[in-house]
Amino acid sequence: MIPRTVFTEEHEQFRDTVRKFLEKEVAPYHAQWEKEGQVDRALWNKAGEMGFLCPQVPEAYGGLELDFGYNAIIDEEIGRTGFTGIGWGLHSDIAVPYIVNYGTDEQKDRYLRRCISGEVVTAIAMTEPGAGSDLQGVRTTAVRDGDHYVLNGSKTFITNGQHADLVIVVAKTDPGAGAAGTSLLLVEADSPGFKKGTNLDKVGMKAQDTSELFFDDVRVPAENLLGAEGQGFIYLMQELPQERLSVAISAMANAEAALGWTVDYVKERKAFGRPVASFQNTQFKVAELASECTAMRVFVDRCLELHYDKQLDVSTAAKAKLLSTDFQCKLLDECVQLHGGYGYMWEYPIARAWADARVQRIYAGTNEIMKLIISRELLKDG
Repeated sequence: MIPRTVFTEEHEQFRDTVRKFLEKEVAPYHAQWEKEGQVDRALWNKAGEMGFLCPQVPEAYGGLELDFGYNAIIDEEIGRTGFTGIGWGLHSDIAVPYIVNYGTDEQKDRYLRRCISGEVVTAIAMTEPGAGSDLQGVRTTAVRDGDHYVLNGSKTFITNGQHADLVIVVAKTDPGAGAAGTSLLLVEADSPGFKKGTNLDKVGMKAQDTSELFFDDVRVPAENLLGAEGQGFIYLMQELPQERLSVAISAMANAEAALGWTVDYVKERKAFGRPVASFQNTQFKVAELASECTAMRVFVDRCLELHYDKQLDVSTAAKAKLLSTDFQCKLLDECVQLHGGYGYMWEYPIARAWADARVQRIYAGTNEIMKLIISRELLKDG
């Protein structure tokens, strides 16, 4: 791999701390958490104590006010290890930034310190059973009633759904206004009428709690409106590039790790009395994958640099998400093949990575949606 310039020495020192934490606090338990369907809730508090949650939050609200590179380090180390049960990325990279960027001072005072400590776990409820990636098709409603909104509807595939103490809910406050009628509400998990469904049984990411959420006449205080009424769709569009960059970062870290596991395996494994690495097919495959991996790494790192400078646009972020996750799945499929039958055994990390990665092309907007975004940018003057 070519040298990386996107991280400083301080970033790399932080990486070492994260890596040691994962080895001590996650590695011995992740297989059991896969069986249980969620990580130990105490892991969140331990992460908070280490400063691993929400590193970008301003100092005024108890944060470290660091650059996004620290979030990226955490994403990379989780991607490298395959510890996909950990929902810190959703919390730190996706949900909490909405509060930082659009919340009132009172909302920030009420929630951010507890989000940093791990006392409050967040989720964001966009996807609905009948809407999928179509955010304009949201049917959950929030009707104003005095000093409250009355929330009704359901959401599905919600990451951190079981652990969540605070959920950012995407709802229609004006159903007849289309996208302009969409708003965001901060809904606390103990609100009467708010119920969490069972933990969903997924193909991969077995240790990541993912749930359906149900809202039955939930009375949400009007002061829990996040930002301005009717501006929710705009807020979502502004925040999605960072979410998609986070997916790309984790995809590349996981792809690089998987290629490393595979290179080690083919050197040791023998077939027909020879190491698998001695066959030309193996040599050509790993050469192709390594070359593509290098090219993708350069692009994703460039996107991270753009994001540092607040120049990562919607289309470029979509390209990063599309290309990196397609490549991740391609690489993992080839690596499973190079492992032979053992590549299909759950005890091998390559099998788990293969199963875990498939959803990367679906969430944060499907890769088909990414293509629409990119094409619209190219053809908007046509």
